[in-house]
Amino acid sequence: MALIEIEDLHVRFGPVHAVRGISLAVDKGEAFGIVGESGSGKSTVLRAICGLAPTSQGSIRIEGKVLTKPRRPEFYRTTQMVFQDPYASLHPRHTVDRVLSEPLAIHGFDDREARVEKALDDVGLGQGFRFRFPHQLSGGQRQRVAVARALILEPEVLLLDEPTSALDASIQAEVLNLLDRLRTERGLTYILVSHDLAVVAHMCERLMVMQHGQAVEELSRAALQAHHAAQDYTRALLAASEGFSRAAL
Repeated sequence: MALIEIEDLHVRFGPVHAVRGISLAVDKGEAFGIVGESGSGKSTVLRAICGLAPTSQGSIRIEGKVLTKPRRPEFYRTTQMVFQDPYASLHPRHTVDRVLSEPLAIHGFDDREARVEKALDDVGLGQGFRFRFPHQLSGGQRQRVAVARALILEPEVLLLDEPTSALDASIQAEVLNLLDRLRTERGLTYILVSHDLAVVAHMCERLMVMQHGQAVEELSRAALQAHHAAQDYTRALLAASEGFSRAAL
């Protein structure tokens, strides 16, 4: 049985049919990618899993259990999300210590001090960052805090919504390598949304391509790297990811 199962998912925002009949299954310990252009519905799938987008049809199951509306508190112990923008996802007036301590307090964890210290060490920041405010951190450091906040409850699943797209290219690799290492060490399961096929090829064993709210096709990492795409839209994404040629100018 897959750890995460989505069947015939539809999401509507008024007249806008944002997700149209998406189905997927992700095994425990797997990293699964969702790619597509802006507005394809890929981030909406993650938000629907978290209960942040209205599901009009279909089912979402984790460990075989259908998720309820609203999500129960125990859901957030097993599933956490890292958002795209590290500048917007942290409260500007909360120190890193408070950002990390708050979920522990909400879920009734003991030994909060030790957990905060370990979380900072795990993402490569250390104790010197504990009482800083977000404006005192770089973009990469803020995203590391966001990852630490997601991991501090010891979840099984991380939903990653373009986790490096707001970062400089020099910092992106650091955060991706961090996420890759943490998945290996903890046996985590990832669903990664990105418009960047290179990021998905680095992180994920399989991926689904979306366009206009629908699934276009699924590919393995090997098929992606070999450009073995069956659909024209996927081939166009692959071509676009290679950049432009000066000879064509």
